[in-house]
Amino acid sequence: MTSSDTSAQGSHSPLYMKLLAETAKIGWSELERFFARGVLLRVARDLDLVSVAEAVANDDTAQVAQWLSAGLLERVQAETAADFAARDPDLWAVVVSPWVCVQERG
Repeated sequence: MTSSDTSAQGSHSPLYMKLLAETAKIGWSELERFFARGVLLRVARDLDLVSVAEAVANDDTAQVAQWLSAGLLERVQAETAADFAARDPDLWAVVVSPWVCVQERG
C-alpha cells in the first residue's frame, strides 16, 4: 500500500472500515439473547464504538483493560439490561465474535 492509498481512506484501518460498515441500530429485544449469554459489552457514549470494537478484535489487551478499569467498557449488567428493556433507547451495535459491543446514542 502506498502513502497515497492510506490518505485516500483517511486514518482508519481496513478493519475499522469493515466494522463501521457492520455497525447498525438495533433494538434491545434483539440484543437480549447476547446479554443472556454474557457476551454483550456496553461502550460508554464518549468512546468511538467502532474503535472499541477494533481494539477488541485486535486483542489490544492494554487498551481494553484501560477502558474496563475506567468503567468505559463493561459487560452489560442486569440493572443496565432492565433499564434498556424499560426505556428501549437508541442502541447501536457491532459484532466482534464472540462479543457484541453496544452503545446508547441520543
